[in-house]
Amino acid sequence: MGAGVVKKQGGRGRRRGRAQPMAEINVTPFVDVMLVLLIIFMVAAPLLTVGVPVELPKTAAGALPTEQEEPLTVTLTAEGEVQIQTTAVERDQLLTRLRGIAAERASDRVFLRADGAVPYSQVMEVMGALNAGGFSNIGLVTDIGGPALDGSGTSGN
Repeated sequence: MGAGVVKKQGGRGRRRGRAQPMAEINVTPFVDVMLVLLIIFMVAAPLLTVGVPVELPKTAAGALPTEQEEPLTVTLTAEGEVQIQTTAVERDQLLTRLRGIAAERASDRVFLRADGAVPYSQVMEVMGALNAGGFSNIGLVTDIGGPALDGSGTSGN
């Protein structure tokens, strides 16, 4: 693919037509393949996020630091349905499922995603179930760009 053969010029006798290997490597095909893979991963990466479509409220809060283990995500939809990752869970089974998951995980961090139309009391009920299920490190997921409470009316972006 990249190596070739170079015929030696000149010489005497039998060695006249003997070929020597070329010491150069053609890297153009390698670069082409790497660029194609880069484009594929850039397009595919946003599609790999796990989630249920909800209308998150906007805030001026910054992002949480990432960790080694994939965080557990609990979603509360506008219809009041509770989902762990992408699996729907009945409210009366939520605490049992959370305790089972907490026993298998090393981290007690969980992300709570709640639709902006969901009443505060329902969000607090789910947070209470998360705490009782063994998850004490609860992060509330929001969209960026919401109003800041510094009097400027913008998020400072």
